[in-house]
Amino acid sequence: MATTVFALIIINKAGGLIYNRSFHEGGLNTLSTNDYLVLAGTFHGVHAITARLNPLKAVNNRTSTSSGGGAPFTRPDPPSGLEVLETENFRMQCFTTMTGIKFLLFTDTTQVNVDRTIQRVYEMYTDYVLKNPFYQLEMPVRCDMFDRKLGSHIREINNR
Repeated sequence: MATTVFALIIINKAGGLIYNRSFHEGGLNTLSTNDYLVLAGTFHGVHAITARLNPLKAVNNRTSTSSGGGAPFTRPDPPSGLEVLETENFRMQCFTTMTGIKFLLFTDTTQVNVDRTIQRVYEMYTDYVLKNPFYQLEMPVRCDMFDRKLGSHIREINNR
């Protein structure tokens, strides 16, 4: 079975949909623009909640104890929120930038190197969208060069 990248969604830091594109006909069900807007807002909220669900980890420190007499607790890793959602039909991977922009890449479950693919998409975004003097941050992405380069890259992946 050939691996496939189905779709890309980009969400701004406020949870607004700024870009969506499907790459494979017959892959995921077709969604309306309103469905994509709801998906973006819903994912943004779920991501924010899951970022706060960072469990405490016990620290083995013999000189310091908590008030209960056991090992103290700490949060050594910063919370990241929902990163991967996998079903039997597709996988959704989220890459969050330092500025809060979220890239959601929908692939089939056998897709390999999704981390590398989503990183490359982000690099194209920075090269062709953010360096465009006419682009305003947080606004919908309308950049022909980004569309062309992204489409070419995803076609190359889907044809492997």
